[in-house]
Amino acid sequence: MIAWILFGLIAIGSWLVQMNLTRKFEKYSKVRIASNMTGAEVAEKMLRDNGLYDVKVISTSGQLTDHYNPTNKTVNLSEGVFASNSIAAAAVAAHECGHAVQHAHAYAPLQLRSALVPAVSFASKWVQWILLAGMLLINVFPTLLLVGIALFAVTTIFSFVTLPVEIDASRRATRWLQEAGITSMQDHPMAVSALRSAAYTYVSAALGSLATLVYYVMIFLSNRD
Repeated sequence: MIAWILFGLIAIGSWLVQMNLTRKFEKYSKVRIASNMTGAEVAEKMLRDNGLYDVKVISTSGQLTDHYNPTNKTVNLSEGVFASNSIAAAAVAAHECGHAVQHAHAYAPLQLRSALVPAVSFASKWVQWILLAGMLLINVFPTLLLVGIALFAVTTIFSFVTLPVEIDASRRATRWLQEAGITSMQDHPMAVSALRSAAYTYVSAALGSLATLVYYVMIFLSNRD
């Protein structure tokens, strides 16, 4: 019963966080930044200001597809961010460049997250099927559920390792936006608010993953009893 209440609270919290993020980005996507720079221009300047001349800024299709690729050193900005001169676009572009700066400075949590990627990719591919089989065969082969729990634990650990990486990237972004004069005194609180809302989504995702992990562990332990 407690587990279901916990799940419900986390699910409601995650929904509220996502709705708040969507609302803020829709709002700040309509507000032009004082510097009138596009997301691409913001990214290029932040990279140069941090001495990163070997990182390219490119446009990628889709929405919410913004990311930094450490393999080929590219800051990939979605079309809506790349060409937009809104506060939201500037915040997203600076955040992704924050990851490039982390990579250049060998930021420890980012290195740890990168090291976990192969294991997480493997776990994500098989975990749902092994957990399903483990639940169906729990009375015959309980060890299978334990294997599924171990794989899910890997993805949960990855979620928590991701938290400092994303929070630090936003911290670097907000600080640079202000120091470089990209955001005005009126713009800056909105950029900070947008990035903070985005960070909350990672927190809720990590907590949701932890709650799910605890749920499977409780099922395994109750079967043993």
